[in-house]
Parts: sequence; C-alpha cells; structure tokens
Amino acid sequence: MPLLRFLLAILLLLPLGALQAQNRPAAPPTPAGPGPRPQPVKGAPVELLPGTRELRGGDFNGVKIRKLIGNVSFKQQDVFLYCDSAYQYLERNEIEAFSNVRIVQSDTMTITGDHGFYDGNKRTARMTGQVVTMHDPRMTLTTTALDYDLTRKTAFYTVGGHIVDPKNTLDSQQGFYDTNSKVFVFKRDVHLVSLDEQGQPTDLRNDTLTFNTITKIAYFDGPTRIKSTQGDLYAEKGTYNTTTRVSNFARNAKIDTPGYLLGGDQLVYDQVKLYGIATGHVSLISKKDNLVLRGDQGRYWRALGRTKLFGSRPVVRNISGKDTLYMAADTLLSVETRPGRAVQRPILYAWPKVQIFRGKMQGRCDSLTYDRQDSIIYLNRDPVVWQARNQLTSDSMNLRFRRGQLDRANLFSNAFAVQEDTVQDHNQVKGRNMVAYFRRGQMARIDVLGNAESLYFTLDGDTVMSGMNKSVSASMRLRFVDNKIKQLTWLTNPEASYTPVHELKDDVKQLKGYRWRVAERPTRRVVFGKHFAADLTRKPKAKPKSKASKTHPKARRTTHSRPAARPKTAPIKPSASARPVAPATPR
Repeated sequence: MPLLRFLLAILLLLPLGALQAQNRPAAPPTPAGPGPRPQPVKGAPVELLPGTRELRGGDFNGVKIRKLIGNVSFKQQDVFLYCDSAYQYLERNEIEAFSNVRIVQSDTMTITGDHGFYDGNKRTARMTGQVVTMHDPRMTLTTTALDYDLTRKTAFYTVGGHIVDPKNTLDSQQGFYDTNSKVFVFKRDVHLVSLDEQGQPTDLRNDTLTFNTITKIAYFDGPTRIKSTQGDLYAEKGTYNTTTRVSNFARNAKIDTPGYLLGGDQLVYDQVKLYGIATGHVSLISKKDNLVLRGDQGRYWRALGRTKLFGSRPVVRNISGKDTLYMAADTLLSVETRPGRAVQRPILYAWPKVQIFRGKMQGRCDSLTYDRQDSIIYLNRDPVVWQARNQLTSDSMNLRFRRGQLDRANLFSNAFAVQEDTVQDHNQVKGRNMVAYFRRGQMARIDVLGNAESLYFTLDGDTVMSGMNKSVSASMRLRFVDNKIKQLTWLTNPEASYTPVHELKDDVKQLKGYRWRVAERPTRRVVFGKHFAADLTRKPKAKPKSKASKTHPKARRTTHSRPAARPKTAPIKPSASARPVAPATPR
C-alpha cells in the first residue's frame, strides 16, 4: 500500500510537456439570457469516470492540471461529457475537451462538436467546431459555436445557426434557446420554411422571431414577409402557427396575390380554410381594374374570390378614364374571377343606403350591383340619379358606361325625369319606361316608351317664363343641348295643349308622381367619408400644352366641332292636321 500511494504521487508531479503543444481557448462568455440567473451549484466537483486510456498530471504555471487521453468521460449530477482527450483544471473545476466532444444532459439534450469548454461551478459549456449540433427530441440545431447553461437549460449562438424539426427549417445569425420552455428567439436574417400536410412550403423572413417548438407558433416583431402558394403575407407584428397555418398579424398587415392586395391594421388569415378577417383601415385593391375598397372591417374568402367590407360606411373607388366613380354603402361585397372559373364575372354588390358620386352625376338607391366586366351598374329599390340639373327616378334602372363616361341610363317601370330650368321651374316627363342617352357627360336625349306624359315650360330669353306645354302620347322623344331641353317630339297618338303664363295655376304645374328630391343628392364629402377624405383636397395634374396648340390656336379650336345651333322653336301647340312621327328605336 505505501508503494501504491508513492506511485500516484509521482504521477501527479510529472511535467506536462505535451500540455504546451495544445493552446487553450479563452474562457467562454457567460450566456446572456433573459430573466434572473439562478445561483450556480458550487463545490460539486466534476467526476472522472473509469475507462480513460491514459492519465497525466502536473502543475502548469501554478495551476494543477490533469491531461486525459483516450475514451475520456466525466459526470456532474445529470450532466455527462465525452471526448477523445481533455484537460481537467482541478482547482477551478473546469474541463477543456478536444475531438468528438459530446455533452449529454438527462438523456434528452445532446451537444456535439470539435472543441468544448465546461465550467463545473457555473455549469456552463461552450462548444465550437466546423459543425456543432444540439439535439433534443423535438429539433436539431446546427452551428459553429454554441454556449449552453446547464442549470437554466438555455443555449445561444451568434455566428449563424440552422434548426430542423419534422416540418420546419429555420436559419438566423443569432439565436437563444430555452430548453425548459422549448422557446427559441432568433435575430438577424431570420428565414423559416414550414411544410403543410401536402408538402407545400411556406416561407417566412424577418429580423426578429420567437418560435415555440412545442406549440409550433412563431411570434415576430418587425417587417415580416410570408410567401406561399396561396399568396404573400406581410405584417410588422403578429404570430404564425406553423401547425394550423393561421396567421394573426398586426401593424400594416397585407395579403398580396397576383390579382389583388388586401390590407388592414390587423389581419387573421387561415391558410387551410383560405379565410381571413381584417379590422381597422381595411382596404382591397384590385390590380386589374383600378378598383379600391376601404372600410373598417372585412372578411375574405380566397377560394370563392370574395371580399366583404362593412363598418363605418365602406367606400369603393374606381378610376376609369377622366372621371372617378365613388360608391358608399353599409356593406360592400366584391366577387373576383377565379382561375378555371371563366363563368364568374367580376361583380361588386353594395347594400343598403347606397350613394354614388361621379363628376356631375350623383345617385342613390337601396341596393346596387356593379358588373365590372361590362361596366354596367344596376340600381334597385327606389333609385335616383342626378346629372347636372336633371333628375331620373324609376322602380329600377341601370347605368351603362363607355370609355369611362356615362353612356346610357335605362329606367324600368314608373320612369320619371325632372329638369330644373334657368328660372327654377321644373320640366317633367314620365312614362312606363325610359332610355336616357348621354354625350360627353351631358344629357343628349330621352326616349319615353309607353304612357308618355310631358310638362314643359317655355321661356323668353331663358329668363322669363312665357307659358307651359302639356302633352300626352304613347311614346315621345326629348333632345337636349347643353343639358337643356331643345326639342320635344311626339311619336304616337299625341295630344297637346299650351297654357300662357297668365292662365297658369299652381295645381297644374306638376305631373302625378312628381317629386323634386335634390335635398337627397349626395355630396362629394358625404360619399368619400373618412376613407377617401384625402381625395377631397387632391388637385388634378395640369396637362402640358401641346406645341400645335401654341402655334395653331385656330386649328385647336376647330378640332372639336360644336353641333350646329338649332333654330329656336315656338311653344308646341296641338294641331288637328299634325301627323305623329314614327317611334324611335333605342340604340
């Protein structure tokens, strides 16, 4: 026994010549993680396990060191360290390990690398190498340098990392991982790729991301873009569930597809059900036809190509030609064409309390259908349309646009047209149906089809009323110049009478059903509301004058010839020998 003790003492005092051949790295920094740091376990020595092939000991610069070579293994409580060779600093309770280094904690977490440093008092480890991996039952992390706190069970890297689990891969420059909560925090150039049940990828990129490996929920703060086969998502704050594929976005959230752009302050989108809910400053932009819808709340069904806006009078704006059409209602529903569904037309529905504003034309009704493909607006339930000094009403009507301008209005059942003249008297025409034609934004002609009646005031010099024409016919036609009635033609079985001004009484100045509803005429400010308030102050861009207009002013004036002036006609009076004109066919 005395001889054995003597031999062990000699081994501990042997010079460590081979120790100087290997350079030791500096002690690793303390892992910086959130929350208070628990007290490290002090005084628990790292134990050398049996099986080491060679052991050498000595004193190096006053520090007691043991060098271990071949099949080296250590243990400290629930932590095991394995390597090919190691330095053990006995007084500092530290281990420096080389080649095939592996740290295992509680059989659930394993870290491997080329070179490791373990502090037994602080229970911290730093692993470096060409490939450093950390593996637990839910994921595998790959990097080149990793710091791990075995008491807090937290890890971090700052040199770039790659994480893989069965359905997700993630890359970032910096990362912090809490193995207790299974939560990762990533920063700088974060890139997450997630696969759905069909194997289709979703690509997420941002600069700050928190990912829970148990719930599979990603939390992000800062500009974030998510790309998938269903479209691109963008937001500056929110969450994304990689399992259910539900995104909950805040701050400037958007869904971007080849055909449209849907945005709002907050957006919840289910990529499986293809259904989204948007709130706060909601907007839908149709890229194909310059259509913009804005409201406070929205619902989106991607598979159906439908977007519904409501709350605080949503408004739609459609830029076409020189004029812009605005429509407001309590609810707007946009239906888009879908790939493979050619029968679906792009249609906009609005209800109730619809208001329309477009240049000199305004309107209102209870419900509206806008066929965007054919540029036809169908107005239902008590529609009224105002154009300059003209008012059109009927049970239902449609407005047809051509090249961005109102071209025709069809009035069905109980059609009534009223025009205010220069002395504020109201010329009136009524019938079963009507067709009103427009040219360059002005009333050009009205055809009354069936049970036509008219009441027309004649003027002297546009300033003094001289009398009133009243007529009845199966059908009639009115022609306008500069939005004023210039000619009235009876087409079938006319009966007409003329009353001079001194014989007129108030009870004969109105046709049955007459209502002058100018007080209901919507203004620009009312229709635009808060959603397009900025358009109220927007000034149109000045058009540059062409060289031809400067050098040839006369030629410019003759480019658009005015219609020939019509001769003034006397008040129309009935005549026994008058023959009715053949009825007109609406174009």
